[in-house]
Order: sequence, then C-alpha cells, then structure tokens
Amino acid sequence: MDIRFWLPQKARPMKSRRSDYDVSNTIKVTSSLAVRDAVCDIFRDCYPAKDDSLICHAFETFKNLFEGHQKGYHACDTYYHDKQHTLDMTLAFARLFHGHEKQSSKKHQLNDIYMSIGVITALFHDAGYIRKRNDHRHFNGAEYTRIHVSRSATFLRDYLLKNNLGQYADTASTMVHYTGYEVPLDKIRLKDIRFHMIGYMIGTADLIAQMADRCYLEKCRDRLYPEFQLGGMTEIINKNGDREVIFSSAEELLIRTPDFYQHDVLRRLGHYFKNVFHYAQLHFDGANLYMQAVQKNIRHIEKLINNNQLNSLCRIPPENLACPAYAPSLAKHHY
Repeated sequence: MDIRFWLPQKARPMKSRRSDYDVSNTIKVTSSLAVRDAVCDIFRDCYPAKDDSLICHAFETFKNLFEGHQKGYHACDTYYHDKQHTLDMTLAFARLFHGHEKQSSKKHQLNDIYMSIGVITALFHDAGYIRKRNDHRHFNGAEYTRIHVSRSATFLRDYLLKNNLGQYADTASTMVHYTGYEVPLDKIRLKDIRFHMIGYMIGTADLIAQMADRCYLEKCRDRLYPEFQLGGMTEIINKNGDREVIFSSAEELLIRTPDFYQHDVLRRLGHYFKNVFHYAQLHFDGANLYMQAVQKNIRHIEKLINNNQLNSLCRIPPENLACPAYAPSLAKHHY
C-alpha cells in the first residue's frame, strides 16, 4: 500500500478541536495526570490482572523532571520539545500498542512488561533536552539537539537501574534511538526481537503525534526553528569546509515541511517502522485519527505555500514553561 495516498476507512469529524487536546479531542495532553489515566486505562484493557505501578511511577518522575522538581535538573526550557509533545507522543504509543494487542493472536501478543518499558521509554525519549543544574556551559536545552537522544538514553539507563529494572536498561537505552538520527535505524540492535516492534511504535508515535498537533505548523515556525538555531541545525560545514545554510528562516522551514513529510517521514513510517501506524486505526475502531490530522496539516501548508499565504498561520499553541506567553517570533525576541 502506498501510504502517501492512504485515507482512513471511517472518517470521524473533529469539530472545534482544542489546541491542548489530542487528535480525538478527548484527552488534555498538557496534563500529565490526564494522559497517565488514559494510558493506564489502555494498560488495564490489555492486561486487567496486572499492576500499572511502573507506569504511574514513570509519569510522576516525568512530571517532576519536566516541571523542574527533579533534584539536579532544571525544568524543560525547550520551546518545541516540551511536556505536551512528550505526553501526546506517549499517548500515541499506548494507542499503537493497544491496536497491536487487539489484532494479534494469543501467540503473537506481547505482555505487560513490554508496554511498561515502552511507556517509560516514550516518556523519557526527550529527557536529553533537560539541562542539569551543574551545567554552566549551556543556557537552553535546545543546545543539546544533536546529541539529545544519546543523553535520553543515559537518563533512561540510570532511571531503570535505580528502579530495579536494570535488566531492561540496555534495551531501553538502545530502543530510544528509534526516535532520532544519531544512530542509523537499520543499525539498531536488540537481543529481544519483540522490542524492535516496541521501537517501531515509539518512533512512529514520535512522528505522528507531533505532526498531528493542531498547532504543528505554528510550532514549526515559532518554536522549532528557534530550537534549530540554538542547536546549530540551521547550517552545516560541508565536506569542503564551507558553511552551508540548511534553513535560512522559519518560513523556509515551513516551505520544506511537505518535502520532509514525503521523503523522510513516510520512509520512516513505511520502510523502517513497518507501517505500524495502522495500529492506531485498530485502536480507534476504524479511523486513524493521527494520519487524518497529519495529512490535513500537510494539505494546509501546501495550499498556503502555493498561494503565498504563510503569514496567515495564526493558531495559538498552549503555553509552556519556556513560552509563558505566545510570541509570534521567538527567534526575534529571544536571540
């Protein structure tokens, strides 16, 4: 199936979707408690006789870490990769996992520990953006962009070791690389092949949740581009030693978004992640609300590009700790 032209079998209209809610407009993804409860509901539906305490503890640690209450760490100060992104992504992962379990025969189903380790990995997949309090060299977590996945892997390893889950430390710290570019996806090695499936779901959730965000396009312009500036991602030094500009402006980042989707995202979703995005359709009993929202965003930005109307993007993303009030140009006001 060519997923560039995939459409959900049953479209569910989403009227007045709120910017701080998920694709179903039912879960507030700026609330750790709301997402925790939704994920635990899925866990109990899959494994009614099992204990969800590992997931609950991870959510508590995540909330403390991102809000600045974790000893030794600053609060999350990145503009784009914030608490909402991680919560939205973690919810998407749980839904993909749920879809997998609904369609699998007893022989091919996973179990509660796979979901628990998957949720923990999802919750801390961007922990590498969080600065330690003794770090006096960096002044914003986005400066870690190029190595944030490796730092997340270190955080995951330490977390699992401290919580009597050391046997999964190597697995989670490897599996988290399905969300990044530091390790080629076809070079990721795991002893248990079933954790590759969890990795595909985590990588898929990271992509589809953020691109399905109601304010995805505004966030790319006003939050992701400033992060790229801080992280040194707007230019590179090529093999000839010359400076090569990748993104000259936030508007150029938007203009290149459809190409990024067609040539990078779809390749990851289909080739590397084995089309596990379809499991969302099983979770929602017919409609893949994530792909529906992603494609809506892509069609919208293509229309704005073709009509030279990029300046018409005006949705206001929810506030976060790094952006206490909406600023049309963070790059202008913060640098």
